Formats: sequence, C-alpha cells, structure tokens
Amino acid sequence: METTGCGTALVTPFRADGALDEAALWSLVNWQIDSGIDFLVACGSTGEAATLDEDEWLEAVRIVVEAAAGRVPVWAGCTHNCTRVLVRQASLLRHVHGVSAVLSASPYYNKPTQEGQYQHFLALARAVNPLPVTVYNVPGRTGVNLEPATVARLAAAAPNIQAIKESSGKLQQIAELVHSLPSGFRIFSGDDDMALAAIGVGAHGLVSVASNEAPAEVGRMIRAALHNNWTDARELERRYARLFEANFWESNPGPVKTVLNLMGRTSDQLRLPLVPPSAATRARLERLAGELGLLKHSPVPAGFRAEVF
Repeated sequence: METTGCGTALVTPFRADGALDEAALWSLVNWQIDSGIDFLVACGSTGEAATLDEDEWLEAVRIVVEAAAGRVPVWAGCTHNCTRVLVRQASLLRHVHGVSAVLSASPYYNKPTQEGQYQHFLALARAVNPLPVTVYNVPGRTGVNLEPATVARLAAAAPNIQAIKESSGKLQQIAELVHSLPSGFRIFSGDDDMALAAIGVGAHGLVSVASNEAPAEVGRMIRAALHNNWTDARELERRYARLFEANFWESNPGPVKTVLNLMGRTSDQLRLPLVPPSAATRARLERLAGELGLLKHSPVPAGFRAEVF
C-alpha cells in the first residue's frame, strides 16, 4: 500500500427524513479533495456504518468512489462481529470499481481472543484478495485490543493485509507496531490528538475525524510532520487541539455533524441510538467553530441541504 498522509473518516449525511443524502455526500467528497486531503474513508464508525442497512452502505461507498473519480484513494469501511456476515458483505466490495482498500475493525461485543481476531481478519483478507485490507484496532468501541504480535502474524499470513488504523491510545503499542512490522506496512493513527506523537515514532499518517471540518488544515499538519517540519506541525496542532477534543464532547459523530451543519455543509441528522448534542454543547461548538474561523467560509447558510441538479 502506497497511501500516506491524512485521510478523512467521512460522516454520512442524512436528510431530514433520515434517508441517505446522496447530494450532500457527493459535495463533501469534492470539498475534501479540493481542500487537499490525501485519502477518504467511507462508512467507518464516524460514518455511522453500524446504522446503515446493506443497500445504503454499498450505495454510500459507491457515491464516495464515483465522486472521488480516482483523484484520491478511497477506503471502504466494512465491520461486523459475525465473520460469516463480514465475509459476505466485504465480497460485495470487489464489484465496486475504484475501492482502494477495505477498513475493518475488530469484532465488537464478542470480545474474541487474539486467535479469534487473527482468524476473523484472515477470513476477511482471503475473501477480498487481492484488495488491500486495513485492520482497525479501537478497543474503546470493540472491547478488545488487537496486539502487535497478532498484527504481525496477519501481515505474514495475508499479503493483502497492508495497514492498520491504531486507536488504542497507547504510544508504546504504536512504536511496537513500527518495530515489528515490515517496512512497507502502513500504520495510521486513529486519534487526531495522538497523530503527531504517532508519526514521531514512525507512523505514516492519520485517519481523522477533525478533517471533516478542517481538511486543509489537518492535512497540512500531518504532511508537515511527515516531512519533519515539526514547527509548522506543532503550531497547527496547538491551534486545532480544542477541535480534536470538542469532536468527542458527546458521542462521535454528533459534534462533527453539528459543526458541519453550522458550516452549511450538511444536516446534523443522526440515526438512533445516536441523538444530536445538547443545546449547551451545540452552543459551545458554535463558539469554538467561530473562533477557529470554520464558519467564515461556509458556502451557504447553516441547515442548507444540497440538491441534485
């Protein structure tokens, strides 16, 4: 896998009636690419993939791929806690021309052992081969940690497992991955606030939530760090650190969708069991977005929904 830099874990826009907002998603993709983002992730946890039915999920992936039109790589999120279902769903991605990789988190709720996770991801890799696979370690959501030794086993057993999105919050674990995996294996921070530290020990980039709202700025931060321009990287991190935190004042992607709505980019509609942030949190987000200058470039008034022409 050649991908490095900053990728956006895209939100999935919904209309007021709860349906997928295809036009808003298309517009978001173009804005992200025009802003210089390095790659895009469709239907990850920030994209509320757990609440999408199979047809919606596949349609959202297709929209992102078609809108990107080969300008940047597109990873398709595909996660399930039943390996058999995961294999069936992931196999559908082989027919979506333009998908660059599959991103899949460890099985949630089941709490499998390291061996169980190994066999789960190996089955996924074989089902989509030769499409590259990025495994996603996010213990805070899944309840299990994917240990570096298991990732190394997977990289050795399945050549198309080529990257990891690491969200354990443990810098030592990221360093262990850097030291134990082949040089061509890509390691991405899954946490905005740990990205510079991760790159400092050898990671290759970030899969970001905050780049939904500030793609140009977060992308510049990551590329500066990758090019050892730490002065600029740290300056950008200091400026946007409050945004990194604010996106998790309430459950993700509630805050980021609120900010995007204030920016006029999409609605703030969420799917149950997620609900919009409280009025107090929304007010705090609006103040912060204003202070960071995120609202001054709003293309249209907040609440606008793009229409298909």
